[in-house]
Amino acid sequence: QVQLVESGGGLVQPGGSLRLSCVASGITFRFRVMGWYRQAPGKPRELVARIDPSGNPNYADSVKGRFTISRDFDMNTVYLQMNALKPEDTAIYYCNTIPLNSGGWGQGTQVTVSS
Repeated sequence: QVQLVESGGGLVQPGGSLRLSCVASGITFRFRVMGWYRQAPGKPRELVARIDPSGNPNYADSVKGRFTISRDFDMNTVYLQMNALKPEDTAIYYCNTIPLNSGGWGQGTQVTVSS
């Protein structure tokens, strides 16, 4: 049974930083491409960062240069370091496999960027 548990969100001022974590279980983590997605109110869910089993990252243009994705194979955890946060980064952030796993989504973690 796939389980994805996100954490680390919160309220931060513009220009601030947060580090999100996602612990994955029930998947062969070391062989899977992992992604961080986000969904803002009234908008579709979008992929913002992905990392392959070799550690190669890829980012959406909107976060490039500000976000860094990484993974820890021993902890079955994928991270998203978010710097220089902007109000438009406000969303619920989720992690998942790429392609999406059949077990669905975790509960996500809310990130709110506001002064």
